[in-house]
Amino acid sequence: MADSLPRPIAGVRNAKLPDGRVVDLSIASGVVTGIAAAGTTEPLGPTLDLRGRLLLPAPAEPHAHLDKARSFDAVNPKLGDLGSAIDAWRSHASAMSVESIVERARAQALAMLAAGTTAIRSHVDVLGDSGAGLEDVTRGARALVQVRAELEGLMDIELVALAPPDCPDQHVEAVLDVGVDLVGGAPHLAPDPAADLARLLALAQRREIGADLHADETLSGPVTLDTYARAVRDWPAGRPRTAGHCVRLGTLEAARRDAIIADVKAADVGIVTLPITNLYLQGWEHPVSTPRGLAPLRELLDAGVRLGAGADNVRDPFNPVGRGDALETASLLVTAGHLPPEDAYGLVSTGARSVMGLPPAGPVVGAQADFLAIRAVNLVDAIATASADRIVVHRGRVVAITETQCELPALPVFVPAS
Repeated sequence: MADSLPRPIAGVRNAKLPDGRVVDLSIASGVVTGIAAAGTTEPLGPTLDLRGRLLLPAPAEPHAHLDKARSFDAVNPKLGDLGSAIDAWRSHASAMSVESIVERARAQALAMLAAGTTAIRSHVDVLGDSGAGLEDVTRGARALVQVRAELEGLMDIELVALAPPDCPDQHVEAVLDVGVDLVGGAPHLAPDPAADLARLLALAQRREIGADLHADETLSGPVTLDTYARAVRDWPAGRPRTAGHCVRLGTLEAARRDAIIADVKAADVGIVTLPITNLYLQGWEHPVSTPRGLAPLRELLDAGVRLGAGADNVRDPFNPVGRGDALETASLLVTAGHLPPEDAYGLVSTGARSVMGLPPAGPVVGAQADFLAIRAVNLVDAIATASADRIVVHRGRVVAITETQCELPALPVFVPAS
């Protein structure tokens, strides 16, 4: 990162908004305090001149796995479904050091920052088997707590303890004690999903913290989302309650699907859809008419459920590809999720921040000054081309700048025949 960064600014000049207006913004204490037509305000401090770049709310990543990121080459797993990915990862994770996790996680977080993401919620595995010592169990958590401290002021990072069904409560507690924020897990994969769900929620209640659970990441089998929603309906207002994936919900017949969505709305559970990883992991057992592994996005939005979208895994056994770029996620929401571009970008920015419990951000008076400025004609162009030319602002400070150069051969002048 350049020595001049991070760089505080008091305003943004010549920013193009998605509605076509070109404006100047005033910023104070990391918050947007004014918006006016370009050239009509007098800056009260250092400004960022965007020269007509498109200004968007900065993306947020509501469901990452920084402890797994960029491990694909080292693991060298067989391509396959969720079960085979879990097996490959567990085998590899037994030998990981804290330092190796830090190195990969830091690199991935900085790449996401350069792409525009200014907030990440990352799950981190509770490592080791039931007989493991606490030093072994907390390797991933200690690594991500270190990365969070290193990047403080550049981006916001929240952490979730991803507890497998076979780990004892004391291991989850140890990971939380390291500085992890929320309880997580995947109850639908447990031999007794209801019992594991109850256990994880009891842990969260005991610690007086929220939960962010992997929910129903299969095309068939148990449904835990309705039980989860009913269980947290009476939680104190403001305590986080989130469900990621919810693939099974997209396979249910309409009446049952809509009843569960009503329970989710009533309990104010935030839902996170994760298109790239679920499109990769789900459907391997269906060589004909392969189904898409997605939650029912339109129905969730129409019901008023808090809905965000994320990239999930990046270049690990659960997804061998991915750029960690919110515009890649938005593009998949358009093509596979059949959402309009405006809704798609909303899920990776405003919707993601809502699910994460973060204040609104973007070019709106009163919002946090977290922006992505990108070289694009409009929002559709930004999603379609995902230009690498980007400037990222977090809480009123420029934290990343990427500039590219392209050379093409000169073409001969074409003179039409008379």
